[in-house]
Amino acid sequence: MSTSSRNSAMPHYFSEHQDSKIKYSEIQGTLPGLKFIVAPGIFSHRRVDPGSSLLIDKAVLPEQGLILDLGCGYGAIGISLAKHHPKLGFTLTDINRRAIACSKMNAKMNHVKNVSVKWGDLYNGLPRFDAILCNPPQSAGKKLCFSMIDQSIDHLNPGGSFQLVARHQKGGKDLKKRMEENFGNVEEVAKRSGYRIYLSVRPR
Repeated sequence: MSTSSRNSAMPHYFSEHQDSKIKYSEIQGTLPGLKFIVAPGIFSHRRVDPGSSLLIDKAVLPEQGLILDLGCGYGAIGISLAKHHPKLGFTLTDINRRAIACSKMNAKMNHVKNVSVKWGDLYNGLPRFDAILCNPPQSAGKKLCFSMIDQSIDHLNPGGSFQLVARHQKGGKDLKKRMEENFGNVEEVAKRSGYRIYLSVRPR
């Protein structure tokens, strides 16, 4: 069952289509000089949320390779990191078509060249990456978040990492456990304001 089918009864920010009226606005990024076009129907459209901000600040990235921002929303994580890591290639995906439209506008507005923005349902049609970054839509349900974790290992190169940010006391513990079950390893690489980044590595 596709994500769009799972969410067809009631539009959610992790649904393909949104019912709310489109009204674009602009917010400041967490890194100097970055701005983002946002709209209702996209996660955290009033400000960059604390989880994304932590992942922007503390993501563990390779010196070269391909990075996936899974469930990218309006692109805060992927575009911020791409701007400051021009030698890396970033792919941004989301099932929310409104989010994808904003991500494309934001990559252009912030003059980021090393970004490819693609509509997609989870990992469908994607290659392997050297790192996958994810601020999962926990309000969409644990089943969806587990799918993001369970399928990630098949889309990582050996030695590649899956990095997920979540509130530790609000479901993060369960996501961390699921990562360890899939990868055989997990560590906490950063924490702030109740949020933690969990990192697992695909064995070589």
